[in-house]
Amino acid sequence: MRWVIRLFFRLLRRLLMPFMLIYAALSKPKPISRDENAQAQVDSDCRQLTLYQFVTCPFCIKVRKEIHRLALPIGMANVQRDADARKALEQGGGRVKVPCLKIEHEDGRTEWVYESSDINNYLHQRFAP
Repeated sequence: MRWVIRLFFRLLRRLLMPFMLIYAALSKPKPISRDENAQAQVDSDCRQLTLYQFVTCPFCIKVRKEIHRLALPIGMANVQRDADARKALEQGGGRVKVPCLKIEHEDGRTEWVYESSDINNYLHQRFAP
């Protein structure tokens, strides 16, 4: 019975994938603009961030839209296609669930933030003008 349910959802994802990608492309918000010094600081701060995600996940799309709106050059790791990224997410974060934002703090501590709303709140608090 489990395999039937998995097959159903896998098929559903495959059918909806083109529509999700079109929606993601057409609904991108306009990015904010910063002066050169402020953007350079943001670029530097974003080097310690990595978003673990799936391309067609609706919650990942929500986070990527916020990243685009805030003009953040955050590294992306596609957990579906990159086995090393999947392994790093499972070992570091404790589970394979997306979206997940990996934050490497200056004191050497690593924080893993799951849930799209929590990630967007963090990005907004840290980088919104």
